[in-house]
Amino acid sequence: MASDLRDFDLLILGASGFTGKYVVREALRFLSTPASPLRTIALAGRNPNKISQTLAWASTPNPPPNIPILHADVSDSDSLIPLFRRARLVLSCVGPFRIYGAPVVASCVAAGTDYLDISGEPEFMERMEVEFHELAVKNGSLVVSACGFDSVPAELGVVFNSRQWVAPSAPNCVEAYLSLESEKKIVGNVGTYESAVLGVANADKLQELRRSRPRRARPLIPGPPPPRGPTLEHQKTFGLWAVRLPSADSIVVRRTLAALTENPHGLPGVNESEEDIERRTHLWSTVKPVHFGVKIGTKSLLGLLRIMVTGMFIGLFGKMSFGRKLLLKYPEFFSLGWFRKAGPTEEEVNSATFKMWFLGHGYSDVSLASQGAKPDTEIITRVSGPEIGYLTTPIILIQCALIVLDQRGKLPKGGVFPPGIVFVPTDLQERLQENGISFDFISKRALSN
Repeated sequence: MASDLRDFDLLILGASGFTGKYVVREALRFLSTPASPLRTIALAGRNPNKISQTLAWASTPNPPPNIPILHADVSDSDSLIPLFRRARLVLSCVGPFRIYGAPVVASCVAAGTDYLDISGEPEFMERMEVEFHELAVKNGSLVVSACGFDSVPAELGVVFNSRQWVAPSAPNCVEAYLSLESEKKIVGNVGTYESAVLGVANADKLQELRRSRPRRARPLIPGPPPPRGPTLEHQKTFGLWAVRLPSADSIVVRRTLAALTENPHGLPGVNESEEDIERRTHLWSTVKPVHFGVKIGTKSLLGLLRIMVTGMFIGLFGKMSFGRKLLLKYPEFFSLGWFRKAGPTEEEVNSATFKMWFLGHGYSDVSLASQGAKPDTEIITRVSGPEIGYLTTPIILIQCALIVLDQRGKLPKGGVFPPGIVFVPTDLQERLQENGISFDFISKRALSN
């Protein structure tokens, strides 16, 4: 756990990237405001000139504040450690994380500095846990990946749905349906596309990594796992055509549920009060484990076709070196215009929104599960907000950062964790609601079997 006496509260790495510049803009909203713990920021990257341009853009219409701009090269780990020792918390926007992420995590852990990132890459996240968890605990470095749209809405959304099941009821499964909407053309974050391509390339490494590790604890979930269901689904409740989304969300949620199974009262904070302990223990007692999956949906079959074709191209070409080169060189072609290297325009960003529906099925009385009955109750909740990559992700990342800075004693001393097990007991959901991300209870009904 970094000392309050360090030079900077926050160091943003990769500030000049597509997402990084929006993270800077969001951070400036909370710099030196009365209720904010954020008093000092530094920006770091390979090109100080680009970072200066980012700062000017992020400050508009005001003049840029006097913020240190520091040179940082992620290929030079030795130079990162003394840099990170100057900061309490590092936010990394440097992706793809499979390529650039490990030296940053290693240097933060060595420096005893806390670290958050916006990675949605399962192999990177799980490898960082294997390689650095024990040293991070020892050095007091809290390392949390997936602190953006991947995968906080999924983590908090599952918990929000789960907590609607009041005893004696209990959930069995929750399926999330993601809908991206816009008055203009939807253009995705090219970093997400690159991560997906590299994810296919590294799928074998992820399986190899998991086979090399002891099996994690599995939560006890009432009733059998739900059937897989059709490849293409017409979800009439939400008016969507949907297919399964091979995103990080379901993997990250499973990691949090495994951590909760191993630590039923959650993770103790480094300096909790008795009231904090009681609140954390009570909150986790209301969270019930579920089978979880994610689908992406559109209102028309034609819109879904673009998603399916993009996935087919990535799956087909991503396993071959030459195919990956083509995919990464021509993202706009292989995604049918869904991703482009130039990124979306400001108008496209501001017009986009998301809705993530959580469809929970379970039992009105948990004893029904042991009798072999089918789920007889449905609860629907929803998380919604602005554009996912450039607006929602910075909002989430900065709110997580403010919690780390302001409530460090309530958080674990150190270690490598998914976001849910760290931030669910905090006021993160309330903070997100205050900043444009909504959590809504939609309906509850009995199912006819």
